[in-house]
Amino acid sequence: MNQKQLTSDSSRTLPSELESSQAKLVYLYLEATGGATAADLSGALSMKKLAILSVLNSLSSADLVEKTGTEYVPHAR
Repeated sequence: MNQKQLTSDSSRTLPSELESSQAKLVYLYLEATGGATAADLSGALSMKKLAILSVLNSLSSADLVEKTGTEYVPHAR
């Protein structure tokens, strides 16, 4: 598994489109790491890959993340 350095910036606020706790968790992880694969997210967040993919689909539809190669990365805000 690819281990990434987490960063913390408490001055950031979550987008208002994020309603579920899972979406918030995935989004925050992607922001902290700069991007991750679905498998990385599943392992790091102890969530089933199917749940991760569902959340990523919702985040992509809301234009909050995009897939670049095999990784999902947050859009710059």
